[in-house]
Amino acid sequence: VQLQASGGGLVQAGGSLRLSCAPSGSIRTIKTVGWYRQAPGKQRELIAGISSDGSTDYTDSVKGRFTISRDNPEPTVYLQMNNLKPEDTAVYYCAATVRLGTTYWGRGTQVTVSS
Repeated sequence: VQLQASGGGLVQAGGSLRLSCAPSGSIRTIKTVGWYRQAPGKQRELIAGISSDGSTDYTDSVKGRFTISRDNPEPTVYLQMNNLKPEDTAVYYCAATVRLGTTYWGRGTQVTVSS
């Protein structure tokens, strides 16, 4: 499985961005897709995930502001980010976990939120 993440950029606080994660390869083996982020000096954290059945989950800091979705039957997963805050500044990564348990990572995309 290969993943292509895109959509990062520079935005003012209160603004919005939409990230895209386009998987390719053995996409039928994907169980879950997650969006992670890593801010400077901090550990990478899982912020949102979507399962093959469409169920979603979010970390508390983004609930109500971020939405993870997938437009079936397309495999691309989106992360709509609204009301962005400076503390959302990070490199964002998408990752796909397949049925056998392996996790594949895409290259990160930078999100910078100015105050």
